[in-house]
Amino acid sequence: MKTLHLYLTRQVLATLLMTVTVFTFVLLLGNALKEILQLLITGQATLGIVLEAIGLLIPWVLAFALPMGMLTATLLVYGRLSADKELTAVRASGVSLVALVTPVLLLSVVASCLAALVNLQLAPQCRVAYKKLLYRVGLERSGSFIVAGRFMDDFPGYIVYLGKKDGTNLQEVRVYELNDEGKIQRHVHAAKATVLPDATNNQVRLQMYKVHDYDLVKWNVGYAEETTRSLNYKPPTEAELKVSLSDMTFQQLWDKLRELERLSLENRRIERASAEQVRAQRRRLETLEADLTMPVRVQIHRQVAFSFASIGFTLIGVPLGIRAHRRETSAGIAMALVLVLVYYSFIILGQSLETRPELAPHLILWLPNFLFQAVGAVLLWRANRV
Repeated sequence: MKTLHLYLTRQVLATLLMTVTVFTFVLLLGNALKEILQLLITGQATLGIVLEAIGLLIPWVLAFALPMGMLTATLLVYGRLSADKELTAVRASGVSLVALVTPVLLLSVVASCLAALVNLQLAPQCRVAYKKLLYRVGLERSGSFIVAGRFMDDFPGYIVYLGKKDGTNLQEVRVYELNDEGKIQRHVHAAKATVLPDATNNQVRLQMYKVHDYDLVKWNVGYAEETTRSLNYKPPTEAELKVSLSDMTFQQLWDKLRELERLSLENRRIERASAEQVRAQRRRLETLEADLTMPVRVQIHRQVAFSFASIGFTLIGVPLGIRAHRRETSAGIAMALVLVLVYYSFIILGQSLETRPELAPHLILWLPNFLFQAVGAVLLWRANRV
């Protein structure tokens, strides 16, 4: 049995190294062609800078390549064992399928621990260092400090958050106006906006559309089809540039969550009012707290949930590889890509709903793990009975 376990472990490890290398190269190629190689061709960066940038990108793409490689490796190895009748011979000698899967499951746990280290710490740090490198070579454009997915406190007296950014076009813009004590007194939400930076005067003008204006002092709600708001800003330093929520480490996200919760608690002071007004104030404050903290919660849950992807991929990859009964590499890779697409669709869905806290988007990120692990366990149990 020990010899058989060593044989399976070597097979999976060898295939895992090959697939992770391939996926890492493909993902790196996509990022390098988009940004790095263009700088090299235009003479804005030297070969040394390009190699440094690629080195900083490796941990970031490894976070995606490792689970994909684990899935592909299990599909290929167990599909080849099934096609070559080796699996039938082993089971005929009295060895159960569960015993054959045990070393690979342990390997998936090790891969998940490695993925956790990369997702929670290493990848965000390298991603920030990569963006700072691009900033130093002059890739950043005017107004690039306005980024999606980050609570920006670059504007004195305001906190600004936006869901998406496409050039100067913004979506899901939220502006929180602070009083002299640093407490939120007004919340302005716009479905769309256009940003016009004025670097000369250190100002940004937001042309906002479909605007809801919530006055948290007078408890009034206003609506306007279009309005303009000018904000002063502090020019960002290199250390502060583009540190979005997706580029924060787990500890940084956790600290940000505690900070936003503290800010929400400070705004929970209820003035003397009628019972109906108190209930309305509390509902609005609870909604405000959810709006502030949910994007951070989504990123925290994404980092942690994604670290367990290798286990779910392994559990579902083993029985599917046996059922496929194919030894062709192309068939295994095609099946892996379909499963990865299904998995990432949940991740994309959860992140797209980060401004809808009532839908609990942070819990949606865990669904693919539970789904893959449950389906894989059932398929493995049924395959073991055959």
